[in-house]
Amino acid sequence: MLSYQHAYHAGNFADVHKHLALFGLLGALQAKDSAITLVDTHAGRGLYPLAERMTQQNGEYREGIQKLWDRRAAFGDDTLLGEWLACLARLQKSERLQVYPGSPWWFGAVQRRQDLLSLFELHPGEHHALDSQQPMAQKQIRRIHGDGLAGLVKMQPVTTPRLCVLIDPSYELKTEYREIVKTFKAVVKKTRHAVLAVWYPLLPAGRHQAMLDTLARAGIPKIWQSELIHHAPAEGDHGMYGSGLLLLNPPWQLDRTLDTAFAELADVFGKDARHNSRWLSGE
Repeated sequence: MLSYQHAYHAGNFADVHKHLALFGLLGALQAKDSAITLVDTHAGRGLYPLAERMTQQNGEYREGIQKLWDRRAAFGDDTLLGEWLACLARLQKSERLQVYPGSPWWFGAVQRRQDLLSLFELHPGEHHALDSQQPMAQKQIRRIHGDGLAGLVKMQPVTTPRLCVLIDPSYELKTEYREIVKTFKAVVKKTRHAVLAVWYPLLPAGRHQAMLDTLARAGIPKIWQSELIHHAPAEGDHGMYGSGLLLLNPPWQLDRTLDTAFAELADVFGKDARHNSRWLSGE
């Protein structure tokens, strides 16, 4: 969907949920030295200045990253949340939160010399912004103006020992839920050890449930599900009330680490917030 621009939603509670999980996932994978092919199928523009008109219009970051930033002193350096916030702080020019990074930056912040990063973005304007904002060595990164799901499938099998993918579409089209299932199956068929992170919105219409049910019946082992409920949806509300994640083949004990971090997130976001997790398919 070429009308979608993430700047309107940058730094919201779903971004925090998604990017904290990605940060924890990458850190766990990099406990081993072997190279990883990193793929972001819906990269966006990379960096989002919070003072920009589009981001200020909805101001969703105020109920997301800003709440966490204001309480960052409460999280120790030995916690995942503390490490993540310290990484975010290195991007800021002062004590004030000025810029929120999208997933390309979180990938790039921890990328090692042996890791290869492919950033897909279909929107021409977002791709151009990504190309100009991401200051990384060209040999280590590819910025691809194209369909990320199709591109991911075409890449299989990858040349590195390991593969880590973030799939994060806008879901403005109902067909995207089916496309994710199709892509998920295609990648697993060719690269069984693939580590996939799939984000999805929790909306009152509940369109995500068919995707979850199909994946649960697919016989794919080791899919962990995380859902961060931000608030209870009001009657007649059509907006996003929570954020969902699926992790295929998460590293050992990462689910416990993320459970702890997401419970802390829920405490920051308020009395109606909570985190739920389970194994969608066998642990």
